[in-house]
Amino acid sequence: MDANPKFLNPRININGDMHPSTTTTSSSDSAAEGGGGEAKWAAKLLRECAAAMSEKDSGKMHHLLWMLNELASPYGDPEQKIAAYFLQALFCKATDSGRRCYNTLASVAERSHSFNSSRKLILKFQEVSPWTTFGHVASNGATLEAFEGEPNLHIIDISTTLCTQWPTLLEALATRTDDTPRLRLTVVAATAASKSAMKEITPRIEKFSRLMGVPFELTVVADLSRDALTIREGEAVAVNCVGALSPNFIETMKWVNPKVVTVVEEEADFSSNRRDFVECFEECLRFHTVYFNMLEESFAATSNEKLMLERECLRSIVRVLACDGEKVEEHDSERRERGRQWSERLREAGFSAVAHSEDVVDDVRALLKRYRAGWSLVAAAEDDQTGIFLAWKEEPVVWASVWKPSK
Repeated sequence: MDANPKFLNPRININGDMHPSTTTTSSSDSAAEGGGGEAKWAAKLLRECAAAMSEKDSGKMHHLLWMLNELASPYGDPEQKIAAYFLQALFCKATDSGRRCYNTLASVAERSHSFNSSRKLILKFQEVSPWTTFGHVASNGATLEAFEGEPNLHIIDISTTLCTQWPTLLEALATRTDDTPRLRLTVVAATAASKSAMKEITPRIEKFSRLMGVPFELTVVADLSRDALTIREGEAVAVNCVGALSPNFIETMKWVNPKVVTVVEEEADFSSNRRDFVECFEECLRFHTVYFNMLEESFAATSNEKLMLERECLRSIVRVLACDGEKVEEHDSERRERGRQWSERLREAGFSAVAHSEDVVDDVRALLKRYRAGWSLVAAAEDDQTGIFLAWKEEPVVWASVWKPSK
């Protein structure tokens, strides 16, 4: 990378005239700062720097980059971490090195993370936070209800959670009061890393299905083309999409003609506002501040898992803010939009919303009770969109919804 190490390896040297506790922000900033009225120095400085960059005020921008570098640390408190990670993205934006930086970060992560370490990280995250299990419970419940009475089931899965969603569904199928159905699972593995992971996952999930007594078949495909997917006569088809929704995927779902489609997406908009850098920066800062604060309260202070998740966020922040919306890898799925926006797209594509049943909502509420205080379930307004939201301290962070083809 051409980036200056001074900015990419921030140090702490807090001057007396710039101590974090003395920096103030307006009360309107509280949502982007994770709640509460306490002043947040990182958000204030980062916003000023993003504005200076947008206005091409190089003198002010460089002064703020220097000031952030003096205060930031990826090993400090949440304020210092937010400053460090957004500082790196801003510096990459200023030096047009975002694509190179992102690819380097992704390459380092790929070399340092094995399948076992990645799976352990996912499972630990699910243990301390409902961020992903919320979507699993909501989607599995809706899928099982749609499949009731069907003998031959086919789930097309596009997600990034290494099949950790499916053991609970297999358990539920094993306890159905009628004959145990046959399940076929088609997993989309578009990248080399995901294909490699599926080689490890396949024998594990096949062994688990045998233990559960559920007839099971798993197929891994590279994409969702007609050539790759096989829909057999007499199958009840469900499509499960977690963190991978895109306009192309919506078009694919139309010809598959599924009985049900379950969608889980993080509640953030990193797509429609990319032309306005400051607006995109605000949304990125808001979302990741909430996420960082959640990690801080969910994990131990010295947790290696927390550090790994934070570094994953760094890649996302650099990709959103410093890569100018272009694809930085062959299968880039970074297209986050809010539930309202996806709802409009799905309706335009010929899908109708299906409300989660009371039983599924009760299951989600029961799940949240297993975690620390701060999590809640929020229903979407009927005149706004469909689905349910997972909220952290009243801030919606994950959206789950159910759809079916319109008749």
